[in-house]
Amino acid sequence: MNLEIALLLLQDGLVNGAIYALMALALVLVFSVTRVIFIAQGEFVVFGALTLVALQTGKTPATLWLLLALSLACLVVEAWRWQRGGLVDWRSALVWAALLPALALLFTLFVRPASLLAQAAISLLIVTPLGPLLYRLAYRPLQDATVLVLLIVSVALHGVLVGLGLLFFGAEGSRTPAFSGAQFNWAGIPVSGQSLVVVGTAACLVVALYVFFERSMVGKALRATAMNRIGARLMGIPPALAGDLSFGLAALIGAVSGLLIAPITTVYYDTGFLIGLKGFVAAIIGALASYPLALGGALLVGLLEAFSSFWASAYKEVIVFTLIIPVLWWRSLHSHPVEDEE
Repeated sequence: MNLEIALLLLQDGLVNGAIYALMALALVLVFSVTRVIFIAQGEFVVFGALTLVALQTGKTPATLWLLLALSLACLVVEAWRWQRGGLVDWRSALVWAALLPALALLFTLFVRPASLLAQAAISLLIVTPLGPLLYRLAYRPLQDATVLVLLIVSVALHGVLVGLGLLFFGAEGSRTPAFSGAQFNWAGIPVSGQSLVVVGTAACLVVALYVFFERSMVGKALRATAMNRIGARLMGIPPALAGDLSFGLAALIGAVSGLLIAPITTVYYDTGFLIGLKGFVAAIIGALASYPLALGGALLVGLLEAFSSFWASAYKEVIVFTLIIPVLWWRSLHSHPVEDEE
């Protein structure tokens, strides 16, 4: 290996690490607020990318019909709860299950913009509400269940979404046009404009999330829920609404990640599983609680994967996932058992 190859591998590692960082942030956010280890996070990546592919080819994406079906199911469930005397926040329910799906339907079927950025925005509009709707239908009725039960639900949901991805998009992979076709040459190393778009967008999202959690009232409410769910509830912060927002942000981050990687790699219906799993490794490095450690872990995973592909291409996945073993061993030696909240 010479310096030029090392720099090329470094570039690939940083680009991949940027995507894994977004996955890790979404996983940490969802777990800290709702205690859900959201294995299906990678499916938002696939849905975002392949929804854009469908719009690019002039087809109506099947994810739109999934969104409408989940919206109808959510409204039926909320009406049933309200009829039985349960408390229902109709404002948030109508935003996620009526307003946003109606806008997605309008822009997809009647506006049909031709520009890549507009189609990407519509893809985000279709995929983002899927997160809160899945939370309301699959997790919200079990919000007081143990972490193990929620994990089992996540595994089942992952299987369902992968199957729907195969049904919607088929087994063939697809790519989208690059958001930037520029080519640069830095110190003799070719750098594509799309790689810069990936790293720059990921950095902007990280900064935006930091500002959101540090400066906004809603972000502080999510932080309070993550620190102490019972205390946040006593202070008037509904944990269910915090779950809606955390899953909405996770779906948005996943969809953006899918749009970013679709021009540089072929996306299949099951591509999201490996991407989400590598993001999970990064989140584990951060103990599913620390955002900075998760970011550092994501960069480590990306670099390890890139250099492993050069030295031992057949074993790169094994090497990456083996990283989780010493991390868990170290944490088992330096952690104390804590009782679950009653």
